[in-house]
Amino acid sequence: MRGLKPRELQAVKDCSFNMNDCVHQLERSIPGLGQSGKLASRRDEFTWHVSNVQTWISAALTDQNTCLDMINNPSMDGKIKDSIRVRVFVASQVTSNALALVYKFAEKHS
Repeated sequence: MRGLKPRELQAVKDCSFNMNDCVHQLERSIPGLGQSGKLASRRDEFTWHVSNVQTWISAALTDQNTCLDMINNPSMDGKIKDSIRVRVFVASQVTSNALALVYKFAEKHS
């Protein structure tokens, strides 16, 4: 990451940390969603698992928004900011869609 000012480098590192946490949250949600699908007939357990999945996906969205906040600093280079913003925005759209689908899944089975 040559040519970055110290503040830019730190913002990119922090954003990367948040995006790694985002991936971790989404990875946690996959088995939870699979487990909830098996438990659709047991309402309490189903609700608990789906609630966990919703929480983890919501946390992933929060991580993505935090990343965007970090790079939105006026001192950030425009090219770096735009490059990161586009990637995080696409990830946010997909994550938001996943959360909407989980809500629909929960609604259908409750």
